[in-house]
Amino acid sequence: MNRVKQARPSASREIAWRWVRRLLGTVAVALAIGWSSGTAMRLDARSVGPAGFGRGLLHGALMPLAWPTLLAGREQEIYSLNNLGRTYKLGYSLGVNACGAAFFGWSYSRWRRWSSRN
Repeated sequence: MNRVKQARPSASREIAWRWVRRLLGTVAVALAIGWSSGTAMRLDARSVGPAGFGRGLLHGALMPLAWPTLLAGREQEIYSLNNLGRTYKLGYSLGVNACGAAFFGWSYSRWRRWSSRN
């Protein structure tokens, strides 16, 4: 029996395509996050009355997610000037820290999984 060997892409080509897919996926996720956080902040801006702890928590969680939108050159509010003071600031700082902990915790677990494979 005469078997024809199929040409298999080189390992470096497979690695390059893997990185291209990851890069495109990252860009797509960044665009989706930027769009959704911009929409959420615009909807929240319609709220009347000063922002309290809950809205501070929301604004704090969305602040890091606004980075792709700001990088793209679109103006986006990330802090309410009409707030209740200390309670808003406590919520805002808790939201920022919770978002950072979730992101860096996820990144750390991915890094550990990736480094254990190599």
